[in-house]
Amino acid sequence: MPPQHTYDAVIAGGGAAGLFCALTAGRRGRRVAVLERGERPGRKVIISGGGRCNFTNLNASAEHYLSANPDFPISALSRFTPADFIALVESHAIAYHEKELGQLFCDGTSQAVLDMLLAECAAVGVELLTSMDISAVAPEAGGWTVGTGTGAFHADALVLATGGLSIPKMGSTGFAYEVAREQGLEVVPTRAGLVPLTFPPDETAFFKALAGVSVPCAVTVGGRAYRHNLLCTHRGLSGPAMLQASNHWLPGQSISVDLAPGVDIVPRLEGTRSRAPRVSLGDALAGTLPRRFAEAFAAAYLPAGPLGRMGSRALEEAAALLHGWTLRPAGTEGYRTAEVTVGGVDTRGLSSRTMESCAPGLFCIGECVDVTGELGGYNFQWAWASAHAAGEAL
Repeated sequence: MPPQHTYDAVIAGGGAAGLFCALTAGRRGRRVAVLERGERPGRKVIISGGGRCNFTNLNASAEHYLSANPDFPISALSRFTPADFIALVESHAIAYHEKELGQLFCDGTSQAVLDMLLAECAAVGVELLTSMDISAVAPEAGGWTVGTGTGAFHADALVLATGGLSIPKMGSTGFAYEVAREQGLEVVPTRAGLVPLTFPPDETAFFKALAGVSVPCAVTVGGRAYRHNLLCTHRGLSGPAMLQASNHWLPGQSISVDLAPGVDIVPRLEGTRSRAPRVSLGDALAGTLPRRFAEAFAAAYLPAGPLGRMGSRALEEAAALLHGWTLRPAGTEGYRTAEVTVGGVDTRGLSSRTMESCAPGLFCIGECVDVTGELGGYNFQWAWASAHAAGEAL
């Protein structure tokens, strides 16, 4: 029996990458079907950026991405830049602003970006089908057949845009990895990325008592350093600095936290000691750190007693600890709260220009590929850029 539905391209996944690939190919006159497993497309788009969609970063370039092949993202990112996506956003009169560090957010809600993608798809005749469970994928002469509960779909090309394993309640299943392996592609081992770190019970108690306290810091792990805020939680440490660090942290590694980056602590403490010798280290550090954190940190890690009884060596040791607080995470909160998946389809089996795999007519884009961006709009830009590269090649 011949396939029931025939297209130029079938795209598995109706998220950011899948929709953008569809509209790009549709603009080129291709007949495209998007098969979305969930009841609605773009669910991760809606929740992104705290509901305001951090849709790109002005600084997007390959050095902000993690991959077994660091050069792989260069081609796609250079051919579809943040300026290109911004132009599309502006053409739809979506108001936006730069929050910090090149991060662009909608002034309104994330729905505006999703509506834009859906409108662009509709304008070029993309067929978007939801609640579509794919039961089988098979190459055949001249294309691919995709089996679903509502019939088979045949296309010259199949694009895997189903994402990774992050936030499974949004429908993540690892489907792209399964298909990739079936077709002979390698998959770089995956792990949760941009995710809070957890700690042994004795250290967790310290963070739990400070839950909600945010501290500016610089964290170093695996040779990478990030300067931003950490956030104490009931389970450990989160906040932008720790989420960034999680992309590079591996089990057994320690992380180094500078709680006062750029601050010369010893002269400050010496000045306080001369003015107020009865003040404790916790009180003295309250001008450098949030008071609750300063008091708890001093009680847990620093000498007790008034500053007047502390010599220069004690102050230097306290400063050294503040600038190099070493922690050894026990793990992460896992895919449940991870924003991205580190690892994925091995780029050695993909074309950096088209995203087509070594299995002819099979493309991989977005999060399922072994390219993971830093926090702050970089992963959306990879979704747009990789999707554009594939869409232009379909």
